[in-house]
Amino acid sequence: MEKRELLHQGKVKSVWATPDPGLCIIEFSDAITAGDGAKKAVLPGKGALLNKISALLFTRLAEAGIANHFVALAGSAAMLARRARLLPLEVVVRNRTAGSICRRLGLEPNLEIVPPLVEFFWKNDRLHDPLLTREHIALLQLATPQQCDAMASRALAVNRVLKEIFAAAGLDLVDFKLEFGVAGDELLLIDEISPDTCRLWRAGAAESLDKDRFRNDSGDVLEGYREVLKRLEEAQCRN
Repeated sequence: MEKRELLHQGKVKSVWATPDPGLCIIEFSDAITAGDGAKKAVLPGKGALLNKISALLFTRLAEAGIANHFVALAGSAAMLARRARLLPLEVVVRNRTAGSICRRLGLEPNLEIVPPLVEFFWKNDRLHDPLLTREHIALLQLATPQQCDAMASRALAVNRVLKEIFAAAGLDLVDFKLEFGVAGDELLLIDEISPDTCRLWRAGAAESLDKDRFRNDSGDVLEGYREVLKRLEEAQCRN
């Protein structure tokens, strides 16, 4: 489908209008950032990997009855998606302790969290994406209480499906972040699901195959992402 005017330019993705007002094209760049953009690099081929991984996972989620914006691949590093009004929140689901929750609460890493924890963060670069309570969200008018309930419930449903998918691929889903949007009256899962937005460890090994490799200079980022895609594709073939 023809790409028209630029609708949004993010740190690593661009969103373009199409002739259909209900659809957009999302392009993944090869850029990678961490620390609110303080650390940056370009990794040739990264965009195509994220596009393939996101498309595979969005398709599996749709098959499980979880509505999302993915329509079809639109190139090696682009997808056709439904347009939605972004709710400016990141919804984080945590199955094990890692990253910011350890720093905030003084927790040891790799502790199991039962039941999984759902957190809301404000997508606000100037304030460094602060953690919000539901009362904060209401005060800031970022989403309604009903939308918060729906996002939390949907995020836990996504978690159940993704944990099964990744477990079949020999991967532990440690935590991940989601974004949601509204199309008409429908709440849609949007953005991406990839090693840029998920912490993924080799099962039982606590060995990162995600963006922590870039954050912590702990390994070849593309090698990790390629392994995630390969494992997902092989697991899908077995099924």
